[in-house]
Amino acid sequence: MSDGIYILANDVVYDQLVALLNSIEANAGRKIPICIIPYNEQLDKVKAEIASRDNVTLFEDYDSIAYWDNFATQIWKNYPRAQKTWREWGFPELYVLPMHRKLCAVDGSFDRFIYFDADTLLMGSVDYVYEKLDAYDWVVNDFQYKSDLKFIFDGPSEQMQQVFNSENLQSKVFCAGWFATKKNIFSQALRADLLNKLIAGEAEVMCCLGPDQSLFNYMVLKSAISYYNFAFHDCEQATGNHWSSQFDVVDNILYDQGRRLTYLHYMSISSSAFTRLCGGEDVDIPYRDVFLYYRYLKSPEKRPQTFTRPSQLTLMQKSTISFIQQRVNNIKLKYRNFKDRINGY
Repeated sequence: MSDGIYILANDVVYDQLVALLNSIEANAGRKIPICIIPYNEQLDKVKAEIASRDNVTLFEDYDSIAYWDNFATQIWKNYPRAQKTWREWGFPELYVLPMHRKLCAVDGSFDRFIYFDADTLLMGSVDYVYEKLDAYDWVVNDFQYKSDLKFIFDGPSEQMQQVFNSENLQSKVFCAGWFATKKNIFSQALRADLLNKLIAGEAEVMCCLGPDQSLFNYMVLKSAISYYNFAFHDCEQATGNHWSSQFDVVDNILYDQGRRLTYLHYMSISSSAFTRLCGGEDVDIPYRDVFLYYRYLKSPEKRPQTFTRPSQLTLMQKSTISFIQQRVNNIKLKYRNFKDRINGY
């Protein structure tokens, strides 16, 4: 039985990807095969990095990529509330569609795998996670269940009860940025059934802000596959993993009240912040030195030695460009809303 790791990435998150790959090599405790799922075709740096590592490959099953792109497209284009909300926000009609490509992992070659968002760092062994997959089909380790349910599902409570038939839905939700499961966990028949139910109206329970995360939670809950969350079922021993928590740093490893983290998640921090930091700009990122340690673990001579703040002129220029772009986006949004009213949407 083969174990592996999948990561969704492109050149935009290159610095984060390198840091993650180095942290896996340094902290996993053994050599684990890694496969990069392409977020899009912007992959020149990613491909060069893959070529330099003997345990990293590129996911090239383009039939699978096309399948899951189409799967997500059918769901969200046939979800009127999502389409209306995204128009009002000025978002495209298929908001962050490539994020759904992480579903390609279930079609890949690894029998058991862990999925990592590129904005994570591995802090310790994941053998215990693979072992848990001997008893469960889907394994996570996060405290999403302590957040407001509306970030996952925000439909009317009566409808959510009808869709999920669950008395304690809040306790079952998870973050889709880090999870473990098995190959072919969603059969072709199950995929078709879920898609039909979503298009028929069950998509109305899903949150529009994090579409891939909401869809993952829906699919796991509706599939009734066995599910385990270390942070819920073993709360006393589980550590935090979000960058906003206060952790101790010892030799570039993070600890939560003496317990070693499994991973650190930089969720919601812009990838541009990491790019600017690696370019020598003085950017305030939590656990910055830890990130830089892993980013330049294999090339310490390239690590910036000094960091500079942008000049007032540069800041003003960025602010002006941002202001103009926002005005343009507002004009485009008003025009689209005007057209929708004319066309009766």
